[in-house]
Amino acid sequence: MKSKLKITTLLLLSLISTTAVLAGGVYQQPDEFISEVFDNSPPKAEVLWLNTDLKQQIADILNHKYQALRIRYWKQQHKSAWVLEEIGKEKPITAGIVVNNGKIERLKILIFRESRGWEIRHDFFTNQFKQASLDENHMLDKTIDNISGATLSVRAVKKLAQIALLLDREIQQTAAP
Repeated sequence: MKSKLKITTLLLLSLISTTAVLAGGVYQQPDEFISEVFDNSPPKAEVLWLNTDLKQQIADILNHKYQALRIRYWKQQHKSAWVLEEIGKEKPITAGIVVNNGKIERLKILIFRESRGWEIRHDFFTNQFKQASLDENHMLDKTIDNISGATLSVRAVKKLAQIALLLDREIQQTAAP
């Protein structure tokens, strides 16, 4: 009987650890995401050069300095797509974010490298961002529910959503006549 219990326990532990290892990873390549967003006919990538003011706004959202000088994006009319990264606990989380008319149309976790918090990739979490926009303080105008055990991953994705909306606002204002 003890032998059967040991085997069952070991089997359960191995299944749990395998699930945790498989949870992270590449869910979709960034170029596949961009192609999908624009119905397999993506526009040419453009580059937004970050001026001092924009870099400071991004740093304020992230609560740390932003190192890049420019950010690539894809735009068709009032729709823009961004592939952005932020550290969860220790490793980067890559998200694809589509903004349409100043509101998030879609947010997808593309690559997750952390050992915990992978639940953020599921629709029950990412769908919360749909139709979110920025208020005057660069905060999301919607409440995003946390996931127990994934707090740092949730925070990282919320920041990425804020940045995508901020950057979209910048390129839309620049494009306006």
